[in-house]
Amino acid sequence: MKQLFRDNSIFIGLSLMLVVALGLALLWLPKGELHLLLCDRHTPARDIFYRYYTQVGEWFPYVLCVLLLLFSRIGDGVFASCGLALSALTTQLFKHIVNAPRPLTWFAINYPDIHLPLAHGVHIHHWHSFPSGHTTSFFALAFVACILVTRNSSFSRFSCSALQILLFIAAALGGYSRIYLSQHFALDVLAGIVVGMGITLASYAVLQHYEGQKWYNYRLFQKK
Repeated sequence: MKQLFRDNSIFIGLSLMLVVALGLALLWLPKGELHLLLCDRHTPARDIFYRYYTQVGEWFPYVLCVLLLLFSRIGDGVFASCGLALSALTTQLFKHIVNAPRPLTWFAINYPDIHLPLAHGVHIHHWHSFPSGHTTSFFALAFVACILVTRNSSFSRFSCSALQILLFIAAALGGYSRIYLSQHFALDVLAGIVVGMGITLASYAVLQHYEGQKWYNYRLFQKK
């Protein structure tokens, strides 16, 4: 595990900094005021970008799992599948236990005179706000990719560092898209980051003990 933290220190460090920044912002500002501050930068181009970019968190994790199971070691596919599936299940469990109102519903109840800026063509949900499932998927997916890439000795140190930065930016944009589209509050995004990375880390901690076994290293398409 120490090696994992060393190899992925950039992605982990940036993610922790984002969690701390969001936590401090939530302590400093009421969640409604913070939400208006973060979502009030709408333009037609941004609306289109975030409308479609946020959907990456819905389908790409499953594509990655299938590709890994087919073309990589079975163990890597199992690791990715466990990290992504268990983090999604954990998020859904909390969503239905807490059943918190989404921004549109929350503002309608508490501040009915405030009208949130909304992107055209986006279906807005009303409940099950905490935590953000899309953010969970984005950060679980990015963390899985970081772990798999940094374990591959064919990548240079510079390439791994650059990729970690790019994957963090991609995940952070996915999390921000949920606030921009008024599907979630900053607190929901913060929780999504913690769940996505925490479950992925737990999955790796369990499955690394089987890395030396034959099934873990088996490939469906073996090189002859």
